[in-house]
Amino acid sequence: MTTNDQPGRSNHFAVVIPALNEARAISEVIAGVGQYGVPIVVDDGSTDDTAQLAERGGAIVVKHAMTRGYDKALESGLFKAIELGFDYAVTLDADGQHFPQTILRFETELSNSADLVIGYRDRHQRLAESAFAILGKALWGMADPLCGMKGYKLCHLEKLGHFDSYRSIGTEFAIRCARSRLDLRYVPVPTRDRSGRSRFGSGFRANYKIFRAMLIGLFRATSF
Repeated sequence: MTTNDQPGRSNHFAVVIPALNEARAISEVIAGVGQYGVPIVVDDGSTDDTAQLAERGGAIVVKHAMTRGYDKALESGLFKAIELGFDYAVTLDADGQHFPQTILRFETELSNSADLVIGYRDRHQRLAESAFAILGKALWGMADPLCGMKGYKLCHLEKLGHFDSYRSIGTEFAIRCARSRLDLRYVPVPTRDRSGRSRFGSGFRANYKIFRAMLIGLFRATSF
């Protein structure tokens, strides 16, 4: 694929955005990321106008007939990018927490031979996120495994053939890359308050999901 004439934007890069009922923020998110890559929005069974607004904003939209979960939304978007011939993809959340200009730092690392680029946020919202960060740093060098911004060299994902097998909240593939000793790099990710409610919720249920993903990852996310 070739780079177009818009400064900063490369058609080598897709920007994958999983979205569930994010009509409040999705138009602004797409407008922000469009200068850095081609937006692919995965509408994960939304009951609002997320898909329509994404299409109106110029994004490629993948639709799930029913909600399949965060990991399957990421998987659909990343494999859509592979299908369309992209070399790389950067993922970010649809809720407006991430600053679009941060994408450029991920793209720079990927263009300089990184296999996977993992963001690390300036704050964690839940106790389980902090615990996962401590474990991830100790075992795999990842300061923030749960960060929604990651950059992928898609040939590795295409070779593996799947993104997630145990509802890992976007961490399984990253752990596999670390255990396979691929070239992982890290980018600071500033955040702002999200628009609307988190799809993961809060309290016990959200922390349980994170602890579950962390513990299963210790045993199931082996090298390639």
